[in-house]
Amino acid sequence: MAATAECDVVMAATEPELPDEEGAKREAESFKEQGNAYYAKKDYNEAYNYYTKAIDMCPKNASYYGNRAATLMMLGRFREALGDAQQSVRLDDSFVRGHLREGKCHLSLGNAMAACRSFQRALELDHKNAQAQQEFKNANAVIEYEKIAETDFEKRDFRKVVFCMDRALEFAPACHRFKILKAECLAMLGRYPEAQSVASDILRMDSTNADALYVRGLCLYYEDCIEKAVQFFVQALRMAPDHEKACVACRNAKALKAKKEDGNKAFKEGNYKLAYELYTEALGIDPNNIKTNAKLYCNRGTVNSKLRKLDDAIEDCTSAVKLDDTYIKAYLRRAQCYMDTEQYEEAVRDYEKVYQTEKTKEHKQLLKNAQMELKKSKRKDYYKILGVDKNASEDEIKKAYRKRALMHHPDRHSGASAEVQKEEEKKFKEVGEAFTILSDPKKKTRYDSGQDLDEEGMNMGDFDANNIFKAFFGGPGGFSFEASGPGNFFFQFG
Repeated sequence: MAATAECDVVMAATEPELPDEEGAKREAESFKEQGNAYYAKKDYNEAYNYYTKAIDMCPKNASYYGNRAATLMMLGRFREALGDAQQSVRLDDSFVRGHLREGKCHLSLGNAMAACRSFQRALELDHKNAQAQQEFKNANAVIEYEKIAETDFEKRDFRKVVFCMDRALEFAPACHRFKILKAECLAMLGRYPEAQSVASDILRMDSTNADALYVRGLCLYYEDCIEKAVQFFVQALRMAPDHEKACVACRNAKALKAKKEDGNKAFKEGNYKLAYELYTEALGIDPNNIKTNAKLYCNRGTVNSKLRKLDDAIEDCTSAVKLDDTYIKAYLRRAQCYMDTEQYEEAVRDYEKVYQTEKTKEHKQLLKNAQMELKKSKRKDYYKILGVDKNASEDEIKKAYRKRALMHHPDRHSGASAEVQKEEEKKFKEVGEAFTILSDPKKKTRYDSGQDLDEEGMNMGDFDANNIFKAFFGGPGGFSFEASGPGNFFFQFG
């Protein structure tokens, strides 16, 4: 009796009760049902936990892997879902839903060719399956978008590439490759915030993604943050030493930075010829870097203005604003060159653009000055009529009037044709008008400042040029022109 009891004890200690196979299946089914309930409530994390318990109980049940794959897909964990879907069809090649989920995972990750194979297998098993038919069409559409995007990228039609990638990402939302291509094209189009957003989203999930690091660097590079851009390019090359695009971009960035800095140094030292050469060399490094090149053109324009090559300076500034129409400095530089070359309408247009963008007192004054010069330029140029400089003295103005009045006096041209007489009479009147204004300090000041002379009640159409002539030359007896030889005249008082 004692031995038997001892044995029972031993048996109880060494042989714990294990659930039988049917019991395991029932428990696994219970876990699956609970998983289904959570899945229906969209509590995918709990559903995942219960499907995992079911798999642990019965690791050779294809449907359990299929259910967990579906849950992982809802959680956006497509790579893990793909593994479960593939395991489900390995266990049961006739499992149609398993093939559909495998194809869906491949498609979501951007592998459209593999997706097509999965959907084809599903159709072999169930040729009327509507989902398989539609997904097969979707996969082929993605393949077509990829082909078009590849061709358009080579053509540098970046807008079309972005369009194709947007369409492809509707079917392949987890494809990093499509996202990176889209981000790169957005950067090439100057849509930097959008490009950075896409690249940053990828880096949050995978901080070692060399392509995303390259795109982040590219955005900074094109925004003229060259030093920071180089850091990203270097980091991308650490992750992928053979990354050709990052290598080229890094080399260009370093060269561009060096040339620009050398040009700036030469300019500060007053070596304008060398600065011009360095800025020109920098402009040849990367035509795609719009923002940096705009600054280089403006810098070269400044050099040309220092060299008094004003037309070249205007051309450089125009190139700058074509690249970046928000570049205020280029508009200001060009406007000053227009002022220096007396192209006042163009100067006003540039200053208006500047003032609309930045309403500062300085910009308002610059615009006002240009408008005044434009107004003055449209009046008669009395200095030009008399042939004197704007800083001419009172005596110089008198001498000029004497010379021009005698030159254009109607009596001197009495033998000329009616057309010539009319033209000379007009010039004679203009000379008198010019002298009337420039010989009067008050009127001259108003004229020089661009103010309207009519505001003082002076109607320039009412004065008599002959009276001015008489007053200037004096003499009550009148005057006449007499020939002293062919083509020669002298003035004679009566």
